[in-house]
Amino acid sequence: MNQQAIVSRKNLDWPLMQNNISRADLDSVIEFLQQDDPILTQSKQVKAFEQEWSNWLGVKYSVFINSGSSANLITMSTLRETYGLGEIIVPTLTWVSDIASVIQCGFKPVFVDINPRTLGMDIDQVIEKITPETKAVFLTHVLGYNGLNQRLLDELESRQIPLIEDVCESYGATFNERKLGAFGLMSNFSFYYAHHLSTIEGGMVSTNDPDLYQTLRMFRSHGMVRESTSDELKKSYWEKYPDLNPDFIFAFPSYNVRSTEINAIMGRSQLKRLDENNKIRTENLHLFLENLDPEKYRTDFATEGSCNYAFTLILKEPNPVLCETVMKTMRECGVEFRRGTAGGGNQLRQPYLRKLVGENEWKNYPQVDHVHFYGFYIGNYPDLPQDKILKLCQILNELPSNS
Repeated sequence: MNQQAIVSRKNLDWPLMQNNISRADLDSVIEFLQQDDPILTQSKQVKAFEQEWSNWLGVKYSVFINSGSSANLITMSTLRETYGLGEIIVPTLTWVSDIASVIQCGFKPVFVDINPRTLGMDIDQVIEKITPETKAVFLTHVLGYNGLNQRLLDELESRQIPLIEDVCESYGATFNERKLGAFGLMSNFSFYYAHHLSTIEGGMVSTNDPDLYQTLRMFRSHGMVRESTSDELKKSYWEKYPDLNPDFIFAFPSYNVRSTEINAIMGRSQLKRLDENNKIRTENLHLFLENLDPEKYRTDFATEGSCNYAFTLILKEPNPVLCETVMKTMRECGVEFRRGTAGGGNQLRQPYLRKLVGENEWKNYPQVDHVHFYGFYIGNYPDLPQDKILKLCQILNELPSNS
């Protein structure tokens, strides 16, 4: 490789995320803080953001909290209170808090391998592993790809098994022209800095069930009954526990995972341009996949309805030499990446699960294990110049498969 090519590689300057909080977002916060005595704790701005998010998603209720991980936690806590304990079918490729929340709330996780085209759960395996003990299917839509199909939805409906959607990495993506997150009994979102929309830290749980909505609100704030918006529910507790101060009745052994007015202001500001930004991200993804060498890399992802804040770069075949070359080259190019894609790859290789399921359980899931070693994700954001995308594809395509 000549010196000119080496020098050009060092000029891509490509972080995982860039400019995801705009001047307009910061100005909206500053304007709010210029009031004489602004309320900063959870109040009107949080309520407004929840309503605007529900309208955007197409659901009835949403609860704003401090992270996507907290969304997982109060969702599983609410499921436990409503459906009781048992098994929950979970992915092997996801963020740690999905599986951790299942374990923390006393459920037994049941694992399935991934579908290589969606990186989501293998639907055939999900259906095979449903038992009378199954309390829910907790499905992650990985890195912007839709993980649903109609067969799964029909099967779960016929067996009356709830679907819980983790849409932390995929909001704006659709299935059958409905946004992901509008299908499950409850759905979880993350507003971390690197995601489609950022409130710095933040998350949301959405649902169409009015009773679950009340329980979620209470779990968000210490389990306090006064957090409910239902006068009927509050009255029932007041009458049942007349010895307690009505303002301090704790229905559940719960958490404090509230967010703030400032975070909600940022979310409201960002929501105004979310659809426009997502359109650019989708164009970027197609450009990336269409220009990669399909002999070296997987390019046949199920992109219909997808909405990706990251590019998925996965070697087509196991190739340790090419894998090392890809990583070395991206570092030289200044391209930030994460190996293993979502959450560090095969969760069954992680210490917290080896203690639970055994040292060798990961061997039963070959599809996710390929991604664990030969998969990466790269940042995709509205300000990313398309000529950088084309340049990176060219560089990756020219890499030798063998040393």
